[in-house]
Amino acid sequence: MTLSERWLTVPDLVDMLGVSPGRIHRLFEQRTLLPARIDGVLRVPSEFLDEGEPLPELRGTLIVLSDNGFSDDEAVRWMLAVDDAIGDSPINALRAGRKAEVRRIAQSLL
Repeated sequence: MTLSERWLTVPDLVDMLGVSPGRIHRLFEQRTLLPARIDGVLRVPSEFLDEGEPLPELRGTLIVLSDNGFSDDEAVRWMLAVDDAIGDSPINALRAGRKAEVRRIAQSLL
């Protein structure tokens, strides 16, 4: 999976966010951030952060994807890949303020 320009590991996130590794894992559990397992290592796309903080609009979308049965890896992949219905990647659409559209499309996925 190479859809992100930069993948952040848990130690990277600890340094960036100034929190403990346990707090990072709680952010994963709460769906505030979502990692993919790449080469056996949990990594988060840098696009999931904005100015050194988790993108606020991300959590609700990740919950919708989880509720629709997406694995973490599948959800991360969908967020980063261009979706024809959106005309861009869902993460780019979220960053552009198109939260309602992204969540509506995410809800329709099975």
